[in-house]
Amino acid sequence: MIIDAVNEKILHELTIPKAWLGIRFRTDEKYLYASGGNDNRVVIYRIENNQLNPDGEIKLGDAWPKNKIGVAGLELDSKKNLLYAVTKEDSSLYTCDLTSRKIVGKLKLPTEPYTCLLSPVSGELYISLWGGAKVLVYNTDQKTVAGEIATDSHPNDMTISKDGRVLFVANANANSVSVIEVPTRQVLESITTSLFPAAPAGSTPNGLALSTDETTLYIANADNNCLAVFDVSRPGRSKSRGFIPTGWYPTSVKVVGNRIFVTNGKGFTSKPNPRGPVPGKSRDENTQYIAALFKGTLSVIDPPSEADLSTFSLVTYQNTPYNRQKEKVADGIAGNPIPRRVGEPSPIKYVFYIIKENRTYDQVLGDMPEGNGDSSICLFGEKITPNHHALAREFVLLDNFYVDAEVSADGHNWSMAAYATDYVEKTWPTSYGGRGGTYDYEGSRKVAFPKYGFIWDYCQRAGISYRSYGEFEAYAKQSNSAMIGHLAPNYPDYDLSIQDITREEIWERDFDSLLARDAVPRFNTVRLGNDHTSGARVGAPTPAAHVADNDLALGRFVEHLSKSRIWGESVVFVLEDDAQNGPDHVDAHRSPALVISPWVRRHSVDHTMYSTSGMLRTMELILGLPPMSQYDAAATPFWRLFTNKTDLTVYTARPNQVDLEAKNTAYNKNAEKSASFNFAHADAIPDDEFSEVIWKAVKGENSVMPAPRRSAFTRLVEKEEDEEEEEEDKK
Repeated sequence: MIIDAVNEKILHELTIPKAWLGIRFRTDEKYLYASGGNDNRVVIYRIENNQLNPDGEIKLGDAWPKNKIGVAGLELDSKKNLLYAVTKEDSSLYTCDLTSRKIVGKLKLPTEPYTCLLSPVSGELYISLWGGAKVLVYNTDQKTVAGEIATDSHPNDMTISKDGRVLFVANANANSVSVIEVPTRQVLESITTSLFPAAPAGSTPNGLALSTDETTLYIANADNNCLAVFDVSRPGRSKSRGFIPTGWYPTSVKVVGNRIFVTNGKGFTSKPNPRGPVPGKSRDENTQYIAALFKGTLSVIDPPSEADLSTFSLVTYQNTPYNRQKEKVADGIAGNPIPRRVGEPSPIKYVFYIIKENRTYDQVLGDMPEGNGDSSICLFGEKITPNHHALAREFVLLDNFYVDAEVSADGHNWSMAAYATDYVEKTWPTSYGGRGGTYDYEGSRKVAFPKYGFIWDYCQRAGISYRSYGEFEAYAKQSNSAMIGHLAPNYPDYDLSIQDITREEIWERDFDSLLARDAVPRFNTVRLGNDHTSGARVGAPTPAAHVADNDLALGRFVEHLSKSRIWGESVVFVLEDDAQNGPDHVDAHRSPALVISPWVRRHSVDHTMYSTSGMLRTMELILGLPPMSQYDAAATPFWRLFTNKTDLTVYTARPNQVDLEAKNTAYNKNAEKSASFNFAHADAIPDDEFSEVIWKAVKGENSVMPAPRRSAFTRLVEKEEDEEEEEEDKK
């Protein structure tokens, strides 16, 4: 889009099929260069009468998947008539001649870059290494790397002073900005961008801009939904001036004239989608598909006065559920099995954390009259999932639980770290949108990792024993991974051709062997993911058979544990990594969750709003682990579910009521669609089409799938509950 920054009007726009980060005007503003993303090209536009006119391209390679290049940040050197492009898939710097529009140089980089920036004075090119915690200094005359400057984790956006002496680098994984003295290549200071000092991950600075007079630095905090504002008139002695609230996930900030422009990557809020995908109807511009609901917005902000900035700062703090007090002392009551402080004792010793795949609450538990369900959209009701229903009735029914994720790509990260990094957030929409990119989100690529790792890393540092059954198996292949030696042998990774009841049998044998040696780890992650289903693919189990298999495995797991001698010291937490593949009448993030333990308040229903991060916070408090991010530090733990009196009643697994060996046999449109889906990874398929296939497979070919709903539940509900509790405490 070309926007008139003075009059705030869109002048013209064109679609780039596979756009990504890079965009640059030529100095005379007659040409615009933009990243073509995984088409592996730089798209060129000639600008005439405020119109974008396609004017060719610079091709770096054949389009994905033939070549895996991925054009990221761009920079222009008008004096030398060169364009520099960094690429995030083959981790390279390409130098291109603007006249011939050909590649004239290529340099392999140590790890994935984010962007590049030319010094206005020396001609040096600075390259932020997204996966390397450093900035490379490239000598454009000698065409060599002249040095490197250490930053913090996930350096991404950069800006530089007009005299070229001070370089600012945002570090997404560290809540910081590195202020670098260019001549000495030394970090003068590290600016903390979070709303509270020493806060855990979760601010995610990823955009920078200097004011026109270069005395003020504006920093886009993606996960705090705000700009951090700093006085940088004396680099090395910068001072915080306050915060400005923005929209949802601000990804970039620029100063044009004296006004501040902020792009909000996800717009302002989640929305309902009454015009969701309709079976038999092709998508058009009116279809409300979940990933397309995140409509980016551009905020235009006048430079605030000190009084305005004070007000803006207050609003930003009011919008933020995290604070240091919550991190230190969680919600709860004295004497509850869930401690309020890290390190306080709990009668619960063993935690079993079961991760499943992609179902909504209404799909599974919508037929339970005890909860807020809609039986008309319940696909896998009590006949198919008798154990889910029995466990919810015998222990506790949660009908107001929400996953923090949208899809499995960020879902497994949220489930294991209470956070999805800027790499995950900025690449999954490209991958899921069919615009190229591999599924790099379950421990297979280091650039996707949080700075301090996942929950297993926290266990390792705290001396807590742990074991993983199938979750994040690729993580064990990374050097120095906390998973090395802690992955259960013979337990299968994600593979829909292996039944979950087989996985459960493998777990039983491993568990019994450990129990006999008094060596059961305190923290156990178990992947039971066949509720994902194979859709209508001919020869694969029917969706009902897949889900019933998953249900029986869960029932047998709980039965076996409840018969063991450690049952009285155990708790089982069960969730879906995300809830993307189905309808729900409240919100598409609402998902079935189970908490099973002798310490759970039996035969109860809890309507409290809970989240993935809240489940992790509960486990952390039991195990004596600190929060991993600002999200779990702020989330409500599940203390209301627990009582200080145990009920050691053994659970008896309910037998399956549908044939676990039933196979899809009908070759129809849904079978044809399913045959084209890639089931190698949890979400290597178009989720809205897959949801429709599952619906028709269960309800019949001519049935119509209701559109799922998305609403702006946010974390305001938790905030209001916290305020009410504070008032009660004061009384």
